[in-house]
Amino acid sequence: MTFSLVWLPDVLLHAGLKVAVVPGWESRGRGDVGRTLGVLCHHTAGPKQGNMPSLDTLIHGRPDLNGPLAQLALGRDGTYYVIAAGLCNHAGEGNWRGIITGNRNFIGIEAENSGTPDDPWPTVQLTAYQRGVAAILAHAGLDAQGCAGHKEFARARKIDPTLDMNAFRESVSAILTGKLAAPALIPAVEPTRPGGTAGRPTLRRGAENDPTLVRDIQQQLGLAPDGIFGGLTEARIRAFQRQQQMVPDGIVGPKTWAALDGPPRPPPPPTEPASAELVNA
Repeated sequence: MTFSLVWLPDVLLHAGLKVAVVPGWESRGRGDVGRTLGVLCHHTAGPKQGNMPSLDTLIHGRPDLNGPLAQLALGRDGTYYVIAAGLCNHAGEGNWRGIITGNRNFIGIEAENSGTPDDPWPTVQLTAYQRGVAAILAHAGLDAQGCAGHKEFARARKIDPTLDMNAFRESVSAILTGKLAAPALIPAVEPTRPGGTAGRPTLRRGAENDPTLVRDIQQQLGLAPDGIFGGLTEARIRAFQRQQQMVPDGIVGPKTWAALDGPPRPPPPPTEPASAELVNA
């Protein structure tokens, strides 16, 4: 059965955000949801290292709570992982502006963060958090007051997320009203290179990619050059980008092309399990 929130990937992509879908997401859920009345923001309280190490738990649940635990997971690099289109166990008992049916009527976003003072929120993640919430609220015809932290919905028992939610809502409101300009997106084509050579296209998983260029990248990163931009290729690109102190988004745009054109270096090993590298929407 396909559940109601099948619009989530398209809405996030239209907002210029990075999206990866977890296989089976369309029919994953503990039944279907009701009308979307808001977005509930969480943090995972997971490990300090890794982009989205809590993903498997969010999909399958914990010994004390069955999964899925949220419709969306947000990695430290700003990637939204779409987990479920149906009802998830993310809210529990609580109340936000008179709404007590959190699981049924709120979309849950679990952002990867340990919740400790020594785990600051990366700007790229926080920006994606605010823009993703704004995109969902706009689709549902809601204003920024439709966004709540889990700590506000369940005040007596929750502390997440470790964000100033009033300031968060102000940013969401500025996005919804057009007062906060959208960030520049990665160009679709690299600028013309020295000698007048045509720029190379931006490559990413799930897109129509040039197999010859993908093979070139795979060879540079020590992979079998099959010309297919799959999960392992994306993982290697992310590892390479981290090595170069770049945003590890797994997308080969102008900055990554420039880094790949630099001096030869040993290929970096993958830094995350392949199961966490999913199909881009």
